[in-house]
Amino acid sequence: MATTKKAEEVFGQFTGKAVEGLTLWADANQKVVRELVDLSASTAKEGVRLYAELQSSAVEALKGGQDFLLRRQAEWQEIQKDPFAWYQKSVLEGIEAAQNAFKILEGNAQAITQSAERLQASTEQAGKEIQQTFASLGSKVKTLYTPSVN
Repeated sequence: MATTKKAEEVFGQFTGKAVEGLTLWADANQKVVRELVDLSASTAKEGVRLYAELQSSAVEALKGGQDFLLRRQAEWQEIQKDPFAWYQKSVLEGIEAAQNAFKILEGNAQAITQSAERLQASTEQAGKEIQQTFASLGSKVKTLYTPSVN
């Protein structure tokens, strides 16, 4: 009878510790999943932000090209009057257009770089949080299964 009670007590302690261990793992998994979901959401948000910036600069470049073509159509009579002045003006506009294109390209490169930096920071933060979660879990599980001195 005494051995049965002792066996039931040991089994109850073992079951209790197993349940506590599973609870610790479930909490840790929940925290990790939350961090991963937050990271995914911030990545998607950053992707949308970058897409909007790149799309905006593409629209700006397209508008510049349309303006250039409209000016060219209006200059047909000027070509016949003074071709050298028209050529000179065209070269200057071409240089200006190239400078604008490089500015847009530089802006796109900066936007991509900033986006990558923000993603890196988010990823590092999520990694640190996950690492802390598992470190905490390890110490809690160790404490849970360390035999107590009676």
